[in-house]
Amino acid sequence: ALGGEINDVAGPAIQGYDPVAYFTAGKPAAGSAQFTTLYKGATFRFASAANRDAFVAAPDKYAPQYGGFCAYGAAGGYKAVIDPAAYTITNGKLYLNYSTRVQRSWNQDQSGYIAKADRQGPSVATQDKINR
Repeated sequence: ALGGEINDVAGPAIQGYDPVAYFTAGKPAAGSAQFTTLYKGATFRFASAANRDAFVAAPDKYAPQYGGFCAYGAAGGYKAVIDPAAYTITNGKLYLNYSTRVQRSWNQDQSGYIAKADRQGPSVATQDKINR
């Protein structure tokens, strides 16, 4: 992860989408203001109480990698916002991307980009600038 920071630039983390739904429903699902929890200083929303409870029980299992910033951007050494529809689950982890176009690049070499992003993490985490 990128330090302890979670991308909540535009309000709730993942722009209000439910991180558990990516795993359980296999697609993005809007969260509800009725079902929320705080994690690393950011508000996460969930489509159901069950999803919220699953997240609370195992946040590291469901929280997006790199603080919810674009994984491709993290590999390139910068923070970027995401499109909740541009995602992949690889080795049981949720990776978000800036756009579906960027996701196509990400999909060319996910393992290589993950290794780069893991190395870049500490320096990217301290950046204030976020690419939009």
